[in-house]
Amino acid sequence: MPIYEYRCNECGEKFEKWLRSMSATEDVRCPRCGSRRVAKAISLFGKSGSAASAAASDASCAPTGG
Repeated sequence: MPIYEYRCNECGEKFEKWLRSMSATEDVRCPRCGSRRVAKAISLFGKSGSAASAAASDASCAPTGG
């Protein structure tokens, strides 16, 4: 189940929402004000090429050429 981060365009609240699938069309409302005027926020966790993923690759225990 993917987790999406949202930001309310009405009150500025940032929140997360679990969806059943990436193609799910669920009604997303702000938990603070109830507005439907929300936008998906950019999540640093899901960003590819981050320092965290580079560090994880460097720490691989897989054998290298040889």
